[in-house]
Amino acid sequence: MLLGRIDGHAAIANQAALDAAGIKAGQTLTGGEIEVKKGRLTGILVDNAVRLVQEKVPPHSAAFLQKALQSGAANCFAAGLTTVADCGLMKDEVLLIDSLQQQQQLKMRIYALLSDSSVNYDYYLPKGPYRTDRLHVGGFKCYADGALGSRGACLLQDYTDRPGWKGFLLRDSSYFAARAAQLINTKFQLCTHAIGDSSNREILRIYASVLKGKNDRRWRIEHAQVVNPADMNLFGEYNIIPSVQPTHATSDMYWAGARLGTDRIKHAYPYQELLKQNGWLPLGTDFPVEDISPLKTFLAAVARTDTSGYPAGGFQPENALSRKEALQGMTIWAARGCLEEKSRGSLEPGKLADLVILDQDLLQVPMQELMRTRVLATYSGGEQVYQAADTK
Repeated sequence: MLLGRIDGHAAIANQAALDAAGIKAGQTLTGGEIEVKKGRLTGILVDNAVRLVQEKVPPHSAAFLQKALQSGAANCFAAGLTTVADCGLMKDEVLLIDSLQQQQQLKMRIYALLSDSSVNYDYYLPKGPYRTDRLHVGGFKCYADGALGSRGACLLQDYTDRPGWKGFLLRDSSYFAARAAQLINTKFQLCTHAIGDSSNREILRIYASVLKGKNDRRWRIEHAQVVNPADMNLFGEYNIIPSVQPTHATSDMYWAGARLGTDRIKHAYPYQELLKQNGWLPLGTDFPVEDISPLKTFLAAVARTDTSGYPAGGFQPENALSRKEALQGMTIWAARGCLEEKSRGSLEPGKLADLVILDQDLLQVPMQELMRTRVLATYSGGEQVYQAADTK
């Protein structure tokens, strides 16, 4: 048995799973942690250690994946999502998605970021980006560090609640430099998960070394949760795009201060500062780590509160976005972050008629009433793909 933490960066395994993976007390590995207390395994695995068990799990069948994809698409349409950026896909998964879409068995539009795997590089680099009406394979997703909650995020200084521990990079920095050097000569986008201020600094500097100034490559840092003020200007100087998920701030706010301390927390989830760097900021939900609802993304971005209205006045409200900025972040800026702004993200002649009809105006509704907003209908390419039951 293996039970994963919601963000995928930690898990707890029972003895049978540990034995199947051959995990022993005292075993170490790069970019991961196998927790031991009093000389015995606790079963807690962090980041790359989780893979030791996952590698022993047989893959899902194509029939299972098809059903899961179709169910997921229905959930997305009901939430008012018309395109999903799916990060970390393998070649066979992309081929299955393409096949289902071609057979009209999957109507969700997908911007696919390929997993950082030799299988994917070998197959896609010679071919270049792949695009159909509903699928765009446009980039690669790397992971620089883990999550703040599991203390796998790589920090410049010790965790406040774990002295002597700074987290870790999942690979040596030379690996990320090699990937950047490899992809700069292609048309693919590079997107790298970076949570801690140390990992953000490392990836920003690696990107800068190959981008060499202003550009329109749209290379992204996913999450950019904790950024040292000395590094913030690198986003703007090299047109590096921070891709953020506002509900991370309101999910983490209850305990993030314990991890970072009173000074560092001020430089966490800095959406207004990140927006200033390039003048635009793509927003996402990060489901299934966070809730699928873009309404919660909007609430977290603008009010900086949870759905109960906590905390009064918002969490670090100086970094709240305006309603217009949040709406742009989820539409045209999100499309731009996926190299898709010419075909979607706004209602204009010549663009796809991908749209959602709500029963309230997000630019006007009182924030305390926001979460009562209902999706009445969703359209993809002018085709209605969802209709609320009581409006049929």
